[in-house]
Amino acid sequence: MGKTEMICDCDIIHKDIVDSVRNKLIDEDVLLSMADFYKILSDSTRIKIINVLYEAELCVCDISVLLNMTKSAISHQLRNLREMNLVRARKQGKEVYYSLSDDHIRKVFDMTREHIEERANETEC
Repeated sequence: MGKTEMICDCDIIHKDIVDSVRNKLIDEDVLLSMADFYKILSDSTRIKIINVLYEAELCVCDISVLLNMTKSAISHQLRNLREMNLVRARKQGKEVYYSLSDDHIRKVFDMTREHIEERANETEC
């Protein structure tokens, strides 16, 4: 037996709820920035970079070895992540070390992982 599709077949507008929600909506510019944030995370290489930087501050050479990718490819993705303020760079002599910008990135990563693993565990049962 298939899932029943739920469709609202009424013309009633619940004005009090609509007005209440409308007053709590996030500003359009903030929503667009949030969409850009999720777009930057939509690339598997960038997620892999966040994963390694979650564990330690690393230079491009270290990241390229861990991910088995060229330094050029890693540098390109790090530039994208820096532009969105997801990672930061620290120069020490000739080397540049990268780390996650702040604890918010860790929390988003943790929550996403938890959600994915929870869904995977539900389908296994």
